Amino acid sequence: MSEAPMANDLSTPLTGRRRQKQERAAKFHFPLARLLFIAIFLIIGGVALRLVLVEEPDGGRPSAEVAITSTRDGNSIAQSAATGPATITADPGQFPADGSMVALPAPGSATPAPGQVPDNFGVLPDLSEETAHGAIPRMSGTGLTPFLAYRHNAGTAAASGRPMIAIVVTGLGINEQGSLDAIDQLPDEVTLAFAPYGRSLPNTVAAARTAGHEVMLEIPLEPFDYPQNDPGPHTMLTGETPRNNLEKLFWLMARFGGYFGVINNMGARFTASATDMAPIMEELGARGLGYLDDGSSNRSVAAQLAGANNVPFGRAGQVVDANPARASILSALASLEAQAMDTGSALGIISALPISVQAVSEWSRELDAKGIALVPASALMQ
Repeated sequence: MSEAPMANDLSTPLTGRRRQKQERAAKFHFPLARLLFIAIFLIIGGVALRLVLVEEPDGGRPSAEVAITSTRDGNSIAQSAATGPATITADPGQFPADGSMVALPAPGSATPAPGQVPDNFGVLPDLSEETAHGAIPRMSGTGLTPFLAYRHNAGTAAASGRPMIAIVVTGLGINEQGSLDAIDQLPDEVTLAFAPYGRSLPNTVAAARTAGHEVMLEIPLEPFDYPQNDPGPHTMLTGETPRNNLEKLFWLMARFGGYFGVINNMGARFTASATDMAPIMEELGARGLGYLDDGSSNRSVAAQLAGANNVPFGRAGQVVDANPARASILSALASLEAQAMDTGSALGIISALPISVQAVSEWSRELDAKGIALVPASALMQ
């Protein structure tokens, strides 16, 4: 019985000491939650006060104010490089990075507008229009046409009154070395027509024009026995919509530049159909290009359509190397001479076969002595 009060006496001081410790700890306890809330409030308040007092909506990001006075690009270098339509070749990867091609003047009789400098392939910016297929010829805003700008100037030969003969070599461009050999051998009055399928066409065509030749583009048209006889990819066909055939024409036109006109490759069926041929001739007229009929079909309506669309037109009277033997070629050339003496002019076509090129090259050296002038094909196109 006497131990109970003793236990109570011990618990009382222990409880008092614990309470004193708790009171002392409470004096040093910081309300952390309140401090964090106050800090966040001060930060937000400071930012808001800065936005109110300082007009800087970009929040300190680097910026500059430029007065907008024109819709034109302010980059003078880029602007100077964009003075005309861009000219893009069919396959820029074909050309060597260290190529030695240089800009050459257009060989036509017309004078380009001031500031019009030909590119490395001799194409004038004013006569080039960019399409999904690449750059294609067009008439300039001043009325200069590719026919006038890119043809070879016949000079005094056409005005001399002498009988005139024009020779067009077809099928060039596919064999690059053979084409370069023909360019070297043939006199510059000979017109060169390039197929649209060669791998280095812009380079080869530029070499031809640098040597003084005028050049043409061959366009494949449907023959009667198509597809057994196929002129090549992107052949324009009868029965197709004008839109489809024009898309093919634009693809063909973009293979290279600097040509004054086009010449058909085959096409007896196509050139006999006014419905299919008319949109093509209309496009050539709108773009200022000439058209040369190879004379292979008597049913061709090209002459009538060319006249209706102001397209410079010519028609070949003979395929000189239909029989690719030297004697036959020389005989055909003699026939051209007789025709020229009789009617005043004659136009013949040969292929790019080495034997044909050599025969024409040797034959041309004797024409002056015969009183006959060798002229480019454009001189005989009305």
